[in-house]
Amino acid sequence: MTVSKATSTTPGMSVEIRLLGAGDANTLAHVAEDVFDGPVDSRWTAEFLADARHHLAVALDAGCVVGMASAVHYVHPDKAPDLWVNEVGVASTHRGQGIGRRLMDALLKHGRELGCSEAWVLTEENNAVARRLYSSTGGVDSPAVMYTFDLDSYDDLDSNEVL
Repeated sequence: MTVSKATSTTPGMSVEIRLLGAGDANTLAHVAEDVFDGPVDSRWTAEFLADARHHLAVALDAGCVVGMASAVHYVHPDKAPDLWVNEVGVASTHRGQGIGRRLMDALLKHGRELGCSEAWVLTEENNAVARRLYSSTGGVDSPAVMYTFDLDSYDDLDSNEVL
């Protein structure tokens, strides 16, 4: 599904924003080096794209993925669906052209179409680029404390412990 198409600031190049679906794994066969944190794995790509709650918007320049934004929409028994934006990445060769904002716009519009009442994203306090992006798309900075768990070394709590 094509979300938008516009000419980039580089002469003769066009950047297209698309939301990928289950049949679009081949789109990730050609990805600029610094868009994702690591190499794209075909096993995880297939699983991700097959899951209707996972969403991936990509920016394509001449068939190469030069940007991406991923999200998950989820439901809870006592809340309307929310959209969690996992991450946004744009190739260093294409930064400063508004691609990150267009990717966020695509995800946020898609979340609204899915009936999500809110979208949220986390970033590091010192990540000025990400904070500018999220503010420019209407995000409101809010205080939060995040905890992470290393599940490879996680030990179950003793069932006799009282919390």
